[in-house]
Amino acid sequence: MPNTTASSISPIDTLVQAIDQIGSPACVGIDPVFDKFPRSLQMEGELEAIEQFSLKVLDAIAGSVGVVKPQSACFERFGSKGYAILERVINHARDLGFVVILDAKRGDIGSSATHYAIGAANMGAHFITVSPYMGPSSIEPFLDAGLGVFALARTSNPDSDEVQLQQLADGSCVTHAISKMIATMGSDRLGTSGMSNLGAVVGATKSANDVRTLRDLMPNQMFLVPGVGAQGGTIADVAHMTRSEAHTAGQLGVIVNASRSVLYTKPAGDESWIAAIQNAAITFANDLKALIPK
Repeated sequence: MPNTTASSISPIDTLVQAIDQIGSPACVGIDPVFDKFPRSLQMEGELEAIEQFSLKVLDAIAGSVGVVKPQSACFERFGSKGYAILERVINHARDLGFVVILDAKRGDIGSSATHYAIGAANMGAHFITVSPYMGPSSIEPFLDAGLGVFALARTSNPDSDEVQLQQLADGSCVTHAISKMIATMGSDRLGTSGMSNLGAVVGATKSANDVRTLRDLMPNQMFLVPGVGAQGGTIADVAHMTRSEAHTAGQLGVIVNASRSVLYTKPAGDESWIAAIQNAAITFANDLKALIPK
């Protein structure tokens, strides 16, 4: 059954606490791709292998990172059976103490958005990713359902520039208008941490000046940061996004995701694939501790 236990703690405060407990703003994406699995798992049926891989990854990284981000598309492609696996993966993640960001990039309004929101909340997600390009009404239903939200502001894919850097009449860009909307909407959704339940997706592959501007526009937003590792972004790139007043990992204002570079790291010598993932997650989380002010 879905985990629908009510909590008096806001999603953002739950996230900040999880980051501080681990001492690192690390997040691991749960993006199961059958063709990339170890040969031993590929001997199983595809659905069985996807579930076993996802659950074993969670077990391997528990205690090393505090946040996971299941990619909904990797499960949705299999229809109802895939959704059932996703639900079990989310519930297992919660049982292990992870904060769960459902990476679904929903982008609808009205009753449709409400259906998506309630579905994600009932499935056990703490946060969800959404596309904000239909305006505030594409975000509000998810917040109203009690979810934390990460709205796409400056995504890591190279061709995002074709839309996000389009200049507006006032000389700013589309990404700046979206960021201002996120900051305004999130201003009355603050947790006790001083940060907002409405955050933003900002890619580590973008320029230092670019992301510094977005931080100035969104001082109280948590940034969900893709692009580190396989996409070429670095921890040094993430440093340009952090909040200057931060004293702990949770107050940095970033949660940094790695997927392929952790999930599909090559085992060394006689190392098992599970141990390889565990060690990659530990290394990733430890490397990110360099972002915390001394």
